[in-house]
Amino acid sequence: MESDSAFVAPEGVYSVTEEHKPLPVPIHSSTAAQPIYQTRLSSITVRFPPKHSVSPGLAQFLGANLTKDLKKDKEKEREKEKEAVVKERPLLEERSMSSGSTPEDSFSSPDVVATPDLSAEPQQYKLFSHPSVSVGKKKSNISRPKHNMRTTSSTFITRLQSTEGLSKTLAAKQGDVTFLFYNTGKAFLWIEVGSKTKEPLTRISFSAYPTCHDVNPSTASSERLDVIIGFSTGDLVWFDPISSRYCRLNKQGTISSSLCTAVRWVPSSPTLFLVSHADGTIIVYDKEREDGIFTATIPNGLTNTPHITINAHHASPVSDEWDPLSTIFVTPPPWHPEAIGRGEKGVVVKNPVSHWRLCRRGVVDFVFSPDNKYVAAISDDGCLRVIDPLAEQLVDCYASYFGSMTCVAWSPDGRFILTGGQDDLLTIFSPWEQRVVARCQGHSSFVSAVAFDELRCDGRTYRFGSVGEDNKLILWDFSSGALHRPKLLGAHHPRPSVSSSISLAHRRGTGSTIQLSAPRYHPAPSRNEVSTVQPVLVSFLSFFHFSTRFSHREGNWLTYNAQQVKQLDADLLTSLAFLPRALITASKAGHVRVWVRPLVMANASPRRRHTRGTLSVTDFRGVVH
Repeated sequence: MESDSAFVAPEGVYSVTEEHKPLPVPIHSSTAAQPIYQTRLSSITVRFPPKHSVSPGLAQFLGANLTKDLKKDKEKEREKEKEAVVKERPLLEERSMSSGSTPEDSFSSPDVVATPDLSAEPQQYKLFSHPSVSVGKKKSNISRPKHNMRTTSSTFITRLQSTEGLSKTLAAKQGDVTFLFYNTGKAFLWIEVGSKTKEPLTRISFSAYPTCHDVNPSTASSERLDVIIGFSTGDLVWFDPISSRYCRLNKQGTISSSLCTAVRWVPSSPTLFLVSHADGTIIVYDKEREDGIFTATIPNGLTNTPHITINAHHASPVSDEWDPLSTIFVTPPPWHPEAIGRGEKGVVVKNPVSHWRLCRRGVVDFVFSPDNKYVAAISDDGCLRVIDPLAEQLVDCYASYFGSMTCVAWSPDGRFILTGGQDDLLTIFSPWEQRVVARCQGHSSFVSAVAFDELRCDGRTYRFGSVGEDNKLILWDFSSGALHRPKLLGAHHPRPSVSSSISLAHRRGTGSTIQLSAPRYHPAPSRNEVSTVQPVLVSFLSFFHFSTRFSHREGNWLTYNAQQVKQLDADLLTSLAFLPRALITASKAGHVRVWVRPLVMANASPRRRHTRGTLSVTDFRGVVH
């Protein structure tokens, strides 16, 4: 069953249903022959409304009076709604006046149904209580990008290609449709997963390299999509592919000219997003604000670091010594709520919302926790940092076993943080217990991407996948109940209790200096202190492969056993994503493959269903001490 377009996992066969290959590069274009930034994937599922159509023959058959009765019922319902609105209006006006707003802000007329404000939807945890727009500005509807990409004269956008009749194609769609966004070279592409046509819906070429992007799920609909694209120049583009409109932020590196390494929308927020940069910073932006003149403060000791080039016009040093292993350095802008609250009048609110410096080297990636309370960020200094974004404080800092961390993911239930790194390992952290619970050994080169499969994570067993520069696609099953506490817990690695480790959800206030009872920095434990998880499935570049190389961790040569594996791609694998019906992989050159998930066997034996996901050595699932 193994082939170039299929592989067998314990739950069934994954097979390629569609491929998107990069366009051939012209021979004379030598500079664009090798993309220098890896391909990133972003996906979103949008529900299109059903198209209602009534056949004239059916209407005649049922009787014309039926239509008249329906119209009368609708008119009665509208009259009842109007009466209810008129009765409730005095009470709502009283409430709005007591809160400082005018009745016109809540009502335009009783007959008009107001557009729901997505920012007012229930949130698990509301981040950043800062105002999202300038003071005194009314916020009725969520804004859209200002400029039309089809008629723009900007040299930053070199070309826009869309399929013929794109608006009609989108208008004809019904039900759930999954869209995929990815970058390759200087191009950014928008495709539909499962489409009959292989052509992308939109392909945009830029003068700079797109390096990261994200789609806002809280505002996604059949009428609009909010996409933020980060570039190698530090520029940001807020883009709506449905209307082909855009807006540039951090234009020409006004706030930061460092390369964008990752971008994430703040969960449940229609306007706020975070961007990490290669200079060791994470910056909070608001898509509805304009760029402001901002001067970031440089901690003492950072200017002498060879890893970062500081622009003297955008920074000023401070005298206190800064330890990046125990705190993050926050520079609030002059329009920060605290500054406005101290009596400064007439301050125009602009970007950035806030500026965090995490480390002396570059921030590689970051993700939000499922409950939206924390941010897990990895960096080139080999550390995983857990940050409280509301308090803007460092919670914990974990060191890698060897080298830099390269990718990070948070489990769907928030119990574990998964990282991949230059040590060829996947490391599973438990932030609530402040310890490393397991390491996953199976890659023979740097790990490029990791992702959890939410459909196969039930709180007891967890399925996740990884791809690396060794061109391996590996699937892992991890059971938290089968792991044991580390055998060696000497004085060098104290383990605080869960109750004393993280109780920071109740902390508030930007810039506070609350100290934790437990230390923030946690060095990497040795190999005999941590359990090792073996892979469920390994897919590789060649069919039979012996890998022998020198181990920097142990100081000797390691020989991996031969495994029957298959070719995935001739280029380096850089991205991985699990969708409800598919597994998606991408290479550095922009070769995207969609692997359909196996169907669940209806006649599977109870023993098979019970043992699936458990830990045993015979089926390559296990914990080896």
